[in-house]
Amino acid sequence: MTWTTTADPDAFEAAAGAFLRARPVAHTMLLSVAATVRATGADAYGDHPPRYGWWRETAEVGAAFLWTPPRPVLLSAMPERAASALADTLTEEGHHVPGVGGDLVAADAFAATWLRHHGGTTRTGERNRLHRLGTLRPPRPGPQGAARPATTADRALVLEWFAAFATDAGTAPPRDARTVDDRIAHGRVLLWEDGGRPVAMAAHTGAEDGITRVAPVYTPPELRGRGYAGAVTAALSQAARDAGAREVLLFTDLANPTANALYRRLGYEPVRDRVVVEFSGADLAGVGDDQGRG
Repeated sequence: MTWTTTADPDAFEAAAGAFLRARPVAHTMLLSVAATVRATGADAYGDHPPRYGWWRETAEVGAAFLWTPPRPVLLSAMPERAASALADTLTEEGHHVPGVGGDLVAADAFAATWLRHHGGTTRTGERNRLHRLGTLRPPRPGPQGAARPATTADRALVLEWFAAFATDAGTAPPRDARTVDDRIAHGRVLLWEDGGRPVAMAAHTGAEDGITRVAPVYTPPELRGRGYAGAVTAALSQAARDAGAREVLLFTDLANPTANALYRRLGYEPVRDRVVVEFSGADLAGVGDDQGRG
């Protein structure tokens, strides 16, 4: 069984694209991140270019990863032995990764092998649940107001709310405005207005292979509890379907029971859980350095 790694997105697409698209719901994060890099450039997520890889135990690709330093490594669905072998491979290539995200079994296998090489400790940074939209059930009755697409006139507010969502979620904010500008330009950001002012926002990724993911959904703290988030999410979900999305997905934070209950009421059904394991106290200096062989 062998991992092949590269910094070439075209090589990754040629080798692993069919594997990822065979299970596009399970692999939504890898597909959407790869699409963002292709659309906005190798520096979409950081100063260092992404690293890609695929694993073969037979002639067929059986696993893949994507790493956009300085963020955690993203794992496809994969067996424990593949995850452990990937930690070996990235260590041999001289990489320093800050964490790993994927299914619990694969992420734990990667983390255990990584710590054997590097020492340190781990902590669970995120525990998320992937949902797919079944029968959409907009809130009845809904809040006052209506949804409208964001325009370039809303750009400053949308950027502010994207950053505020990242702060609330404990994740990295958008690196720059390119991704947000692209979503506004293609009508993938909706604002809920009440009394002539925006009170909530929802956005979705591009429809990669007919699949899109809702992210982020944000309401300012002082306006929460009024039904705006559910209303704008329902409007965005319907708009995504109207635009041709076969599947509409979203992740929820398992530590947020209010949000999980809201999305279930809207018609989102659980698919699988995901965890991010963060590394600390090890030889993490220079994360993103030594990008290895191309």
